[in-house]
Amino acid sequence: MMERLIYGMKKLLLILFICLIHLAGLAQTTINKDSLLKLLPAAKEDTAAVWLYINIGNEYELDDPQTAARYYLRAGQLSERLHYKRGRIKFISNYTSILNQRGAFDSSLMLSRQSVQLAREMGDYLILAKTLANAGNVFQYVNEYDSAIYYYETARKYFELVNEKMLVARMYDLLQNTYRELNQNDKALTLSKEAVKILRSSEDSISLGLSIANLGTNYSDVNGDSALRYFNEALIIAQRFRHKQLEMACLMNTGNIYLHRYDPDKMKPFYETALQISRQLDDPESEAIASRGMAHYYLYKHKLDEAKKYITRSLSITDHLDLKYEHAKSLESLSAILFALHDMTGAELALDSAGKIERRITGDEIQKNTMVIAKKFETEKKDNQIKLQQVQLNQKSTLNYFLIAGAMSLLTILLLTYRNYSSRQKLQQAKIDELEAEKQLAATAAVLKGEEQERTRLAKDLHDGLGGMLSGIKYSLNRVKGNIVMTPDNAQAFERSIDMLDSSIMEMRRVAHNMMPEILVKYGLDAALKEFCNEIDRSGVIHVKYQSVGISNAIIEQTTSVTIYRIIQELVNNALKHANAQHVLVQLHQFEQEKLLAVTVEDDGSGFNTDILNQSKGMGWRNIQNRVEFLRGRLDIQASPDKGTSVMIEINM
Repeated sequence: MMERLIYGMKKLLLILFICLIHLAGLAQTTINKDSLLKLLPAAKEDTAAVWLYINIGNEYELDDPQTAARYYLRAGQLSERLHYKRGRIKFISNYTSILNQRGAFDSSLMLSRQSVQLAREMGDYLILAKTLANAGNVFQYVNEYDSAIYYYETARKYFELVNEKMLVARMYDLLQNTYRELNQNDKALTLSKEAVKILRSSEDSISLGLSIANLGTNYSDVNGDSALRYFNEALIIAQRFRHKQLEMACLMNTGNIYLHRYDPDKMKPFYETALQISRQLDDPESEAIASRGMAHYYLYKHKLDEAKKYITRSLSITDHLDLKYEHAKSLESLSAILFALHDMTGAELALDSAGKIERRITGDEIQKNTMVIAKKFETEKKDNQIKLQQVQLNQKSTLNYFLIAGAMSLLTILLLTYRNYSSRQKLQQAKIDELEAEKQLAATAAVLKGEEQERTRLAKDLHDGLGGMLSGIKYSLNRVKGNIVMTPDNAQAFERSIDMLDSSIMEMRRVAHNMMPEILVKYGLDAALKEFCNEIDRSGVIHVKYQSVGISNAIIEQTTSVTIYRIIQELVNNALKHANAQHVLVQLHQFEQEKLLAVTVEDDGSGFNTDILNQSKGMGWRNIQNRVEFLRGRLDIQASPDKGTSVMIEINM
């Protein structure tokens, strides 16, 4: 639940900021829709008509986006005929907001790039910065965070150039949000502090309150006391200026911190007030989150009927609105309540349903990220093909020019042109092949990095979310045990339930550890591999021995460490599952002078014919090959039937 409340806050800040960054046009007076429509019949085909269409579209946008889009398009078409660049830019900034609402991000990106180009041609740095920021917003919507960061950073530099400190602060706010999505919390925290520092010297209290709340969000994971202090400051600002959305977000984030401090008495007033505000604002998603918070309060207080009432309300809302993530979290909370009510079957069913939804969400996210990478690669490939065709056309034009020069030099010119053309073609093809290989490696790197980030996130969710919940259930059951009188049979069943719960906690921790070993992140590759091999050896299923030379003090980049760990993990699992081996030897040798890392995995198993690897369609072997290629390593396999297997990998560090 903590993650979702923080996410809700970030979503609020991003939407408000995008509204603030919209391009300013001519000074406008507040005129109602009917008055603006009466001006249309007398409007001439000039720049004033462009702004009339824009203003009418603004009046329709909230209630009737489709009609607003028609007026924005008329403004864009008129600006095109008049060659009015400022009007064209204003049309794009308004029309793309509707495209983003519709999910038409490809069209929105195309128009945003046109807007940036028009602003460059105008030479107005302020307008250019705003168009860059709007383009960054579109990349943020489609989760292309590297492109979003590039556009935001470029926009920030131009805002600094024209001394627009308020907009610089807002760019810091957008950048911190993007880095937080990338789990780079230290960078997000630094940027958030910069935004607050600038806004404290301004008169824009609402923007200051939003940035302070964002700063509290970034502190939530590292320093709860600091987070509470900033949420309280933002809450005071929100209440003073009656900004209900900001007030509600601060209340829920504060209640969330006390929830994870197991302090129900302090968390209750915050969730309770947030629930009231969500109903006032007719914000059902926030009502579902606040209701879940109240359910946890009553669970802590052992008022289980009240807890069940609130979580049922949360589930009803999330199901009606198809809020998959929220529905899964509420199902987990329902499971905890049903466990406390001794409804073991209902609790398990709720937990299973939550798990199915979370796996579906994870699959959708991975598929979406993969499609984005593939689409980006295809676009770049097409661009390269177009450029290559243009080069070829230019070469043909040059050839025709030389042909006209004269018949006497025709043979010589043709010979030289052919040789030059052939050499360039070979050189271009070599460059294209090199670029395609690099792009394939980049795509593989992005997929592997996304996979490891997803493993890390799921491991953290399991350990911090489900683990904490199961421990809380165990604590509740132990307290209940001391307060009720049970028959011997019921007491025995109760103890079996406690034992099953302990087993579930141990199994959850084992799964979380396998997904992303904590020791690898904290102590490095050498310690992680040693623990992995010792753990398998202690199981008695197979004897695994680990040796390392020159690794203990080596500095290996984390992505490389994770990739090597996964390769060795897959090779050892193959020896365990397929080779019927009794002993496995894992060796790592760091050659400092040669800057080389050698990885060796040997077993005394049944071995195999290495020729079958060329026809293998198994995911395990393909994963090993992809990871070795990603590390630009060399792979050598020595194996034969009944003589064991030896795999050696050399990686340039």
